[in-house]
Amino acid sequence: MDWGMANRLSRIIQKNGHTLVMPVDHGYFQGPTRNLEEPRKTISPLLPYSDALFITRGVLRSCVDPDNAKPIILRVSGGSSMVGKDLANEGIITSMEEAIRLNVSAVGISIFVGTDYEKESLLNLAKLANEGERYGIPVMAVTAVGKELEKRDARYLALASRIAAELGARVVKTYWCENFEKVAGGCPVPVIMAGGPRVDTELEVFNFIYDGIQKGAIGVNLGRNIWQNAFPIAMIKAIRAIIHENATPNKAQEIYDHEKGK
Repeated sequence: MDWGMANRLSRIIQKNGHTLVMPVDHGYFQGPTRNLEEPRKTISPLLPYSDALFITRGVLRSCVDPDNAKPIILRVSGGSSMVGKDLANEGIITSMEEAIRLNVSAVGISIFVGTDYEKESLLNLAKLANEGERYGIPVMAVTAVGKELEKRDARYLALASRIAAELGARVVKTYWCENFEKVAGGCPVPVIMAGGPRVDTELEVFNFIYDGIQKGAIGVNLGRNIWQNAFPIAMIKAIRAIIHENATPNKAQEIYDHEKGK
């Protein structure tokens, strides 16, 4: 691996091989998402506990101070919205030149395997991977499922993750599922877990994160389960303990309860 590529990946993936990425890119297709209406207010208190941010160039420029930032994974795919006909109909919206200008550590793109726009999204990934290798910038592929949540099973996610790695992604962001070891085990590049919609209890989040780490994920890329929580700092501290200290779900719950009491 080229030095520049390895150096950028090392900014995101910590020395213990794990990472906690906080995505705040939801507005690119959802608009002003709950608790992300004013991104700066959401990002600032959580930044010290994040290893990296997944973010669009617009919010990066307007809401993150360049002298107090974390490694950036730049969202570079988009072009559709929640009110449009199909969330899978995305293109590349930010150039690699822009990524270099913003000094990012990686770029991220969604792929939509099994949709009407499967070919287009996979070719977008392949093109971006070519450019990333040329400039030493790793590409994170996101195995997006749009509104079709029933696709979040091991067979589908293993297929999508492996395709992403085969086409040149250096990291894959995918959903946790039952039998997650089949997903992580079949993907030859690091796998990071997405969060998806909020669940009913914090312990459910801690359980799936712990299970995924034990079964091969290197970390998480969680947004709403953190900053839509009533106590987001307590939540991110508890999740960080699972990822970086191998805390059990029950220990993470203890940390959460203690921190929210403050």
